Amino acid sequence: MNRAVASPAKTRPDPRRIRIQRTREENAQETAQDYVEMIAELISSTGEARVTDLARRLGVTHVTVNRTIQRLRRDGLVTALPYRSIFLTAAGQRLSEASRRRHEIVSEFLRSLGVPGDIADADAEGMEHHVSKETLAAFAKHLTGRG
Repeated sequence: MNRAVASPAKTRPDPRRIRIQRTREENAQETAQDYVEMIAELISSTGEARVTDLARRLGVTHVTVNRTIQRLRRDGLVTALPYRSIFLTAAGQRLSEASRRRHEIVSEFLRSLGVPGDIADADAEGMEHHVSKETLAAFAKHLTGRG
């Protein structure tokens, strides 16, 4: 039996495929980040996070929230009992704080370029999930270097 040997071109990872894969992984985390941020915000402002409050704030149905909370529970980011408040685990709290900090850095960076505050906040909401650690560090360095 004669087996063909893979050519080197086929064994090297395709840079475009790597970028697409990275984006898919980031998109999978985007929902989790948005939810834990919102749960932390609700707990901070009202003392609790409930499914109905999350649905209203995020503009989704309570069914969507319940499904997402189930996934976040499986991922170890929240604890929740039926008809009770939702709480962040230590891992959920860390993710929430990291997400909030990323948002702040991106928003502040955009403002440093002259983007109006409300627009910078809106744009940062989408960008924060996709910015690499290297780019985020460059933003932060830019911000600390100005003065």
